[in-house]
Amino acid sequence: MNAFLLIVPLFLIRFGLLGIMNQEALRSAAHFAPLEGGEKTAFWFYEISNAVLILYPLTLKVQAGKPEFFTGLAVYLLGVAVLAVSTVQFARPGQDGLNTGGIYRVSRNPMYVGYFIYFLGCVIFTRSLPLLLSLLVFQISAHWIIRSEERWCKKKFGAAYLDYMKRVRRYL
Repeated sequence: MNAFLLIVPLFLIRFGLLGIMNQEALRSAAHFAPLEGGEKTAFWFYEISNAVLILYPLTLKVQAGKPEFFTGLAVYLLGVAVLAVSTVQFARPGQDGLNTGGIYRVSRNPMYVGYFIYFLGCVIFTRSLPLLLSLLVFQISAHWIIRSEERWCKKKFGAAYLDYMKRVRRYL
């Protein structure tokens, strides 16, 4: 099986499900907070690693029956689940526009956590070192993007977001 098929649920969840649930949330998810300093460089690493994570699987295969297949499947399905749940809840923010319920009580950034788990499953499925390296670049650069988002959220939501930051961890 071509590994690119593993990417299809990402598009269905990220664009299809979110778009069906809330067009404004779809636009919001595509918005990047203003970037400062090294965040601008991190943004380009983030974008390039995203492209590699999505396109490189076109060149890879998944083979059932290998020992890593079931491990990859478990990690991949967990990633799909986290992405789906966090996307649904992202589409339903509170009255103030802040997402603090459901999975957002466990992580301030469950979609990023879901992306990492999802792509880690793809890495395990394909046993691809270049895909793993792209995932690591993605995760490191995403951290910088998240920091810019947090700065933006502090300005937009003020004390409510600062309180949320005290109660909920950035990742897990």
